[in-house]
Amino acid sequence: MAERFDRIWHNARLATLREDLPGLGLVENGVIAAREGRIAFAGARADFPVDADALERIDCEGRWITPGLIDCHTHLVYGGDRAHEFELRLKGASYEEIARAGGGIVSTVAATRAASEAELIAAALPRLDALLGEGVTTIEIKSGYGLNTETELRQLAAARALANERAVAIRTTFLGAHALPAEAGGDQDRYIDLVCQEMLPAVASAGLADAVDAFMEGIAFSGAQTARVFHAAKALGLPVKLHADQLSNLGGARLAADFGALSADHLEHTDAEGAAAMARAGTGAVLLPGAYYFIRETHKPSIDLFRAHGVRLALATDCNPGTSPLTSLLLVMNMAATLFRMTVDECLAGVTREGARALGLLDETGTLEAGKWCDLAIWDIGRPAELVYRVGFNPLQRRVWRGQ
Repeated sequence: MAERFDRIWHNARLATLREDLPGLGLVENGVIAAREGRIAFAGARADFPVDADALERIDCEGRWITPGLIDCHTHLVYGGDRAHEFELRLKGASYEEIARAGGGIVSTVAATRAASEAELIAAALPRLDALLGEGVTTIEIKSGYGLNTETELRQLAAARALANERAVAIRTTFLGAHALPAEAGGDQDRYIDLVCQEMLPAVASAGLADAVDAFMEGIAFSGAQTARVFHAAKALGLPVKLHADQLSNLGGARLAADFGALSADHLEHTDAEGAAAMARAGTGAVLLPGAYYFIRETHKPSIDLFRAHGVRLALATDCNPGTSPLTSLLLVMNMAATLFRMTVDECLAGVTREGARALGLLDETGTLEAGKWCDLAIWDIGRPAELVYRVGFNPLQRRVWRGQ
């Protein structure tokens, strides 16, 4: 009996991103077949059953298909904006100066606390739609603009609710240890007590977070304080990740590795010891060129160091109101290539396979392989390099999520 599928995409060229194939895992004259939302076949037409049947066949007319894009680090849900701080930076103020003067993250907290869940959802949807319009099918969204239990829970609930509004997979991350709220009176340890003893248990009980993050930096929290958060997260069965080594090297990459973190993110100041520790632990590097560009950073992450140690490189928008108001993974890839000198293959893997790995989702998505979710991006391009090379150009022809 002929094999039957829900949908077949044929006459396509595939960038499978499979790890058992060289480079991008390219397949000319390829076919993808889906059944019940998952990939049942992805490979060469010559290997596909000649008598296969399907409810629908789509002729891709030679277009390229990649896995759906994955934005593995965002702060998409928040209230207000920080355009005024952008003006201050143009006049010479640094990120640290703005933060110490009461701006930065804390200024977004007031707007987020004042917003209802419905208002947070409404504000986030245009940002989400911009990402989906470029082929994103999976996105991570952090809290961290509430800094109290009630608002952190509301942020995470709003992030989860976006999946009811759009066809997209959403992973949520609790980032209570993002900044110190004004009511803490400068007492960081007391606030970390609140994060560990009240916020984290509430978030875990509500089932609203897939992971726990923290901001380890001179203007945020120390290594010892971050470790307390991570111990509490691990006790609740939640994986961790870390904003690490963005503005200075406080050993964030090493600490993330010590806790077996899914990823360490930013990493502009990570040293050889940190990179080696990440490699040993299997902790991925999530690079955020949008933030590097927007705050006019000059110290680049050491891509050569990560390559030498075999650290996996993911890319993300870091979409947030203060340091990366960016909703384009296509632009992120160009920035990574232009500013960080990453290769085309590294950039495309960074927003697909390695983005999935950084979220702990590689078994489910990120490559074109049988058994994974049928999340696809179909492109009107002549070669995959166009996705990295062109600026301000969106060649997405069709986005497929769960085979639809």
